[in-house]
Amino acid sequence: MRTVIVDKVASVAQHSNLSRELRVSDEIACEEGVLLAVRVLNNKNRYNQLELTSGRMATVKQGDIVVGALGHRKALLGYSGHLPDSLKVGDIVQILNIGGVVGICDSANPDVGAPFDCEVLGTVLHFPYLGERIGVPARVGASKLDANIVLDTLGVPVVALAGTCMDSGKTAAACAIVGRLRHLGLHVAACKATGVSLRRDILAMEDAGAAETMIFSDLGVVTTTAENGPALTRSLLSSLALRKPDVIVIELGDGLLGAYGVEAILTDEAIRKAFTTVVLCANDPVAAWGGCKILREQYGIEPAVVTGPATDNAVGVDQISTRMSVPAINALTNSAALGDLVAGGLRTGRPGAPS
Repeated sequence: MRTVIVDKVASVAQHSNLSRELRVSDEIACEEGVLLAVRVLNNKNRYNQLELTSGRMATVKQGDIVVGALGHRKALLGYSGHLPDSLKVGDIVQILNIGGVVGICDSANPDVGAPFDCEVLGTVLHFPYLGERIGVPARVGASKLDANIVLDTLGVPVVALAGTCMDSGKTAAACAIVGRLRHLGLHVAACKATGVSLRRDILAMEDAGAAETMIFSDLGVVTTTAENGPALTRSLLSSLALRKPDVIVIELGDGLLGAYGVEAILTDEAIRKAFTTVVLCANDPVAAWGGCKILREQYGIEPAVVTGPATDNAVGVDQISTRMSVPAINALTNSAALGDLVAGGLRTGRPGAPS
């Protein structure tokens, strides 16, 4: 056991209450969610920031000692990487996302450049036994996911946002909807069910007016998969429903076709039935067409509205409304109208729910 003074604690370690002076161990369990201390070995001028536990973004530089969490990532527009089979002090790993996920990078999108290389310093320890200096590996999360949890929304309506890809406008649409529903006098809760650990999106929902928020990493999951996605969704919705909001807004990160579990979530009949309204976010009209087709034909879900970059001007709006027979509203330029459409569905029925 050694002492390390760290410069930055990534947001993936949100619930660990770590100080700058930490104890680390040379024994490293290569398990997703284990917190590591690493030393950054290079500088970058792109994709060079880290989200801290405070929610602030900090620029990372060569020589920084950072706390992150072991995990994997399969991102179309970022880094793809895997969890190593074994690690020892001195080995080299990479930072795979802004939230502080650490693993072995397999592939990088040219837009973000090569990742940060980091030297492994050891496993971060915490000391849960009062009066004893017995350190155990620190891990991600405030609680552990119950894989067998039963979904119970207690009758609270749920607005779900699904996208055709990363960066399709899901969080912007979620914030527009949260903000408008709050202005209409509703108590709104919000969560993010899939993706790679990063708190930025739920912080934005809080800023928009969500009274309570949760994210999958609260339940000890670094990166979601088809195996844990449905259980995470059931747990998040059931937990937020206990707080008696008027509505829950849930963002399904990544896209309808992806590795983070959205397909498995939508395949779950109980979860589909809990979705009162489904909003589709699309990058372009062709993506909107494909997204509507997947929702309708594969899951029996009628999208209530299409938003995202596909609706950035009248051309896309007209193409979507005409060819797909679904309303198209831009979340950035017409946020009140988007929120009003969703609110209207909450009052009058179940638009977008499975047929």
